[in-house]
Amino acid sequence: MITLGHYIILSAILFGIGVFGVLTRRNAIGILMSLELIFNAVNINMVAFSKFLTPDGVYGELFAIFIIAVAAAESVLGLAIILAIYKNKKTINADEMNIMKY
Repeated sequence: MITLGHYIILSAILFGIGVFGVLTRRNAIGILMSLELIFNAVNINMVAFSKFLTPDGVYGELFAIFIIAVAAAESVLGLAIILAIYKNKKTINADEMNIMKY
């Protein structure tokens, strides 16, 4: 039988992998993928808590759908910014992106 604890452990593992990826990746696309892992961990928590605390409600699922939509928009904007920077700097290494300096 799968309990709420199983979902929380899965979500914590995904969240930890995502945070590790954001902190250690130098590639901007890898950082975006790690952010998506973090968003998916939050979605798992939302749906799991909704299922176990209010089985008749759909609020967790609605919040998860909203988070998925926001994550998709974030990915599109992030990739557009990365492509624009690559066009000018010829790199997607996050350490070399210093276009804000004057």
